Amino acid sequence: MKYMLLMYANESAVPETPEDQQAVAPPVWYALMEEMKAAGVLLSNNGLSPVANATTVRIREGKTLITDGPFAETHEQLGGFFLLECKDLDEALRWAEKIPHAKYGSVEVRPLWSEV
Repeated sequence: MKYMLLMYANESAVPETPEDQQAVAPPVWYALMEEMKAAGVLLSNNGLSPVANATTVRIREGKTLITDGPFAETHEQLGGFFLLECKDLDEALRWAEKIPHAKYGSVEVRPLWSEV
């Protein structure tokens, strides 16, 4: 079963990474990704640029509306994801607990729709 682990946090409260380290994941993140790879569960992962860079598209009454900024005003923003192949929800939750983001934000775990 495939699970999407979505990482949310208040962007203004996310710990700062020193500029000289931004191109390289801090050791705890790197270790987690290596552990996921070794376990054979990591399918994909990435971070997202700040929500200020978002563009939202809506179609209302047949007209396309394009707006700079996020879909909705919230206290927490989606900052990145992991896509994992796990045997069940319990395994996906165990991986979510290891994501450093959970210490200052939240990690939402959602199963992907089954392939037909």
